[in-house]
Amino acid sequence: MRKLTCVCTVAFAATVWAAQAENVTLPGDPAALKFAVIGDNGTGDKPQYDVGSQMAAVHARFPFEFVIMLGDNMYGRQQPQDFVAKFERPYAALLQSGVVFRATLGNHDDQANRFYKGFNMGGERYYTYQTKNVRFFVFDTNLLDPQQLGWIDETLKQSTDDWKICYFHHPLYSDAGRHGSDVELRVTLEPLLVRYGVNVVFSGHDHIYERVNPQKGITYFVEGSSGQLRRGDISPSATTATAFADDQTFMVVGILGDVMSFETISRTGRVVDTGIITRRRPT
Repeated sequence: MRKLTCVCTVAFAATVWAAQAENVTLPGDPAALKFAVIGDNGTGDKPQYDVGSQMAAVHARFPFEFVIMLGDNMYGRQQPQDFVAKFERPYAALLQSGVVFRATLGNHDDQANRFYKGFNMGGERYYTYQTKNVRFFVFDTNLLDPQQLGWIDETLKQSTDDWKICYFHHPLYSDAGRHGSDVELRVTLEPLLVRYGVNVVFSGHDHIYERVNPQKGITYFVEGSSGQLRRGDISPSATTATAFADDQTFMVVGILGDVMSFETISRTGRVVDTGIITRRRPT
């Protein structure tokens, strides 16, 4: 199985774990895969718009090609005008620049939202796509039925891509107080993720940011604070690498060869976590 190493520096402060920014440089090479990560974003409130503006500013220096959305893309009413207020306007600058958004659904999303063109789900609850040396696997953890589990098993098995990245709404590991780890989901999914060499997993649901120490060779991120925020809702444990629950955040990620670099940025532009994950080639 592919093992990962993560390089980062952590300092304990107040009620959160806050990373001291390293000299991590996101790859500027045109051959690098560049993307952003948001979760639990669809409020239509000012913090979501602030995150959208900050993402546009970062895009000017790090032109990410697409954004993965970790669910709860829409809160409250979900009529056509709400997709304008809670998606199209907050990210207008990115959409106009040709940035593509690729969503998974959360527990607050109407299942019909998978047909919304802006989310690029093709009407599917779960799907996969590949770009450069990375394949993404998108699950629907609202309903993990036998049909989907069979698809996950077969699709992961068939992948020979260097990097395998999964994203879905409910976190297998989380030290947030409101929801925390979905242990039942972990028992079901983790053996498949480990068996087929998944490298990285992104989830939302808890309205914080957290990076979990690698578990069985897999690095897990919780990015559920791109719109909603549950301030201070973190109880660090031995699995916590870094966590931040003081403000809304998003992530930017670059993958070049066997190296994945990332930054987590608050809506005010503060870098709250950085790091490098190195994919070790099978021996």
